[in-house]
Amino acid sequence: MKKKEILVLKDLLGSNKMIASEIREELTEKGILTINFLSSPGAGKTSLLEQLAEQFQSQYKMAVIEGDIETERDAERIRAKGIPAWQITTGGACHLEARMVGKLFSEIPSNLDFLFIENIGNLVCPASYDLGEHIRCVLLSSPEGDDKPKKYPKAFTTSDCLVITKSDLVPILPFDIHKAQNEAMEVNPQIKTFVTSAVQGTGIKELTGFFIESLQKLRKQNA
Repeated sequence: MKKKEILVLKDLLGSNKMIASEIREELTEKGILTINFLSSPGAGKTSLLEQLAEQFQSQYKMAVIEGDIETERDAERIRAKGIPAWQITTGGACHLEARMVGKLFSEIPSNLDFLFIENIGNLVCPASYDLGEHIRCVLLSSPEGDDKPKKYPKAFTTSDCLVITKSDLVPILPFDIHKAQNEAMEVNPQIKTFVTSAVQGTGIKELTGFFIESLQKLRKQNA
């Protein structure tokens, strides 16, 4: 029985990988940079997206796919910023899959610059599922503690950047930014780190710059 379960899981992940590859190819052809946000619940994914929306609004077009087990609360927050947002509610599943993203393609404008995917709050399951993104960011908030990179390594080994959020709380919490960054780099030496605060606006311009530079590279490669 155990062997059969492993074979079924491999088949599911294999199918997801194929769909994700097709999604990425189509988004690349359209010149839309796609970023997948992973984190624990409450790490500040939606607040960060609200800040990014303000940074991009004058020059770039973005949209967001929101993933949650229930409710459209996060999508409503993004729409309130004038940003197109689609909600995927899983009704219990702890992660998004590529097929869920693919079903929305007919509704996604082709003139976007950025498509963000806010995954379901979970540092375990989402790490195993490619959604067709170009960049994967794992968010780690200061209230969670600085020991998460080695406790949940796959979320960090599969990500391109680590975004430390709620840095405004660091002075009153036992959170060591350098420890979190070093642990992340031990499991993934290539990971880039950004230290942010949605409340104070810290680090938002640096993160925005990274995404803009990545968009330019994508379109140059696709030219």
